[in-house]
This record gives sequence, structure tokens and C-alpha cells, in this order.
Amino acid sequence: MRYIDLRSDTVTVPTEEMRQKMATAAVGDDVYGDDPTINELEKLAAQIVGKEAALFVPSGTFGNQLALLTHTRRGDEVILEHNAHIVIHEVGAAAVIAGVQLRTIQGNNGAMDPKLVEKHIRPDDIHMPRTSLICVEEAHGCGAVLPVENLKSIKEVADKYKLPVHMDGARVFNAAASLKVDVKEITKNCDTIMFCLSKGLCAPVGSMLAGNNEFIDAARKNRKLMGGGLRQAGILAAAGIVALEKMVGRLHIDHENADYMAEKLSEIKGIKVDFSRRDINLVFFTIEEGMIEDKVLVDSFFDSGIKINGIEDGEYRFVTNNWVTKDDVDFTVNKLKELLK
Repeated sequence: MRYIDLRSDTVTVPTEEMRQKMATAAVGDDVYGDDPTINELEKLAAQIVGKEAALFVPSGTFGNQLALLTHTRRGDEVILEHNAHIVIHEVGAAAVIAGVQLRTIQGNNGAMDPKLVEKHIRPDDIHMPRTSLICVEEAHGCGAVLPVENLKSIKEVADKYKLPVHMDGARVFNAAASLKVDVKEITKNCDTIMFCLSKGLCAPVGSMLAGNNEFIDAARKNRKLMGGGLRQAGILAAAGIVALEKMVGRLHIDHENADYMAEKLSEIKGIKVDFSRRDINLVFFTIEEGMIEDKVLVDSFFDSGIKINGIEDGEYRFVTNNWVTKDDVDFTVNKLKELLK
């Protein structure tokens, strides 16, 4: 049975071209640096985001935590937005792996006020931790895209205090598509960036961490420390190359389908769509209390061939991706209408 899967854009499975490239990929041993397909992917990824070098890592969380480990010392403090993925969806890894303290700032749909960022940078005081890193997230997991000017202003603050900026760019290509800019216009405002190949781009596994040569050399050793030293990973990298060359350019279709879904959902009595966070392929909405139980909705959708996550923080999130068509959106919306009746 084919399911319409709206849980996330991480559910995208490899395209047929990816499977063919994976089956015929030239491989070596990446820990020794001689896997040609991994080397090709890392060179391509660095070029695309305008950095000197890049490193293939197993996941987005791995890439973010590797960045924190490489940028900081134990006991340091990292400044980031209070709803950042690193804070709420990475299992407290910053405390376990890098041993750092996270200092969060209340943001506006993910965007931090540069003046507040500057205010939260610690002075050189024996009683205080050392601020060593500022993190931003673009696009933000709340569904909003941060303006380039906001990123630029935060980078200027960081430069003033000689601090690096790391970008959680899991969906940075969605952000670029939404802003209608080359992704380098975004990434020039950070020193390092992690971006996903398996979130919306259909690669089965993997993310990239990019930065200057010195940083990536250090991160490569830390990747080994974290258990991420990979061997014949060219099989995975082959799919990543297709993701970057073929899938990035079609993300606007997912955005259009999400726009269509948001409009159709908003027409249903009792449903309120949050249009203030409707920048990419994420649709957040609430259902009026008492209309349907969460478990009933999730189970009924599943029985009808639709996979969704349950309610979180009082709202639902539907995510469009390569395998969700406009007809799938219509089917989902009509099924929801039936259930609410």
C-alpha cells in the first residue's frame, strides 16, 4: 500500500537515479581519504555553499554536534535561539558531547535580535563561562525563513567579538528557494554550516558540514572520535551528489504544494493555519478543541493511507516533499473534512 507521508521531509526515499548511481559508485576507504565518490561530494558541497571544504556526516544532529565540539572547549557557552533544533530536538547532546552550556534568546519566528545577541555575549569574568560560538538556524524549524539582513547583522556582531557563527542549515536550500536567492547569499553570513541531504532531497543518509580548511581538518578528526569515521561510504555519497545536482532545483514545488495545502486547510471550519510561518514546505495548524481526538485523527488517517505525526505543543505539522503531489493534498484535506464531520 502506498502511503501519503506528511510526517516530515526526512521520509523521502531515493529516486531511481540515486539507486542506480549508488549501485555503480566507485568506492574506497573514506577514513584513509581515498573514497573518490565521497571526495567528489565533499568538493561539490563546499563549492555550492561557498566554503573551502566540506565533510560528509551521518546526520544533521551529528553535523551540528560535531560543529559545536570543534568550535568550543568544555564549559564554554553557545548563544542560540530558544526554539532552535540544537536546543529542543537534539537530545541534550551539547551537554554530553561538547560539554557546553546553551544560552538561549527569545526569537521572533526563529530570528534573534542582533542587539540581544550582543547583550548576551559574556564579558571576560572569572565567574562566567566563555562565549565561544553563536548559532543560527536557516530555514528555522518553525517554518519561517530568517531575512538575510538579520543573518548579516548577527554575523557583524560575531565578527566584532571575534566569534564564529555556525548555521544549522538543515533546510538551507528551502530558505534559498523561498528568498529566491543563491544559497551563497545566505551562507556567506556564517563561518560553518551543516545542511542535510536526506531532508527533502531524497538521499537515504547523510548531511554535510562545511567551513574553512582548518576547521574541516579538525572536524574530520572529531568525526572519528564521535564514531563517524566511514569506510566505503561512496555508495551513500553517490545519492548525495544526485541530491545536490538534481533535487535542490525542485524544492519550490514542495513550497507550492504546501501553500495550496495551507489555503485548503484554512477553509475548513475549526482549523486555524499559522500563515506567519508559511515560508517553506511546513504547514502548522490547530484544530478547535473538542472536534476530534488526536489519536483518532492519527489512526484514522493511517487507515486511509496517510501518515501524520500527532499533536505537538498544541498544533499539527504537515510537511510536503518530493513524493507528495497536489492530488495527495486534495485527498488528505477531503479526508480531514470527512473526519471532522
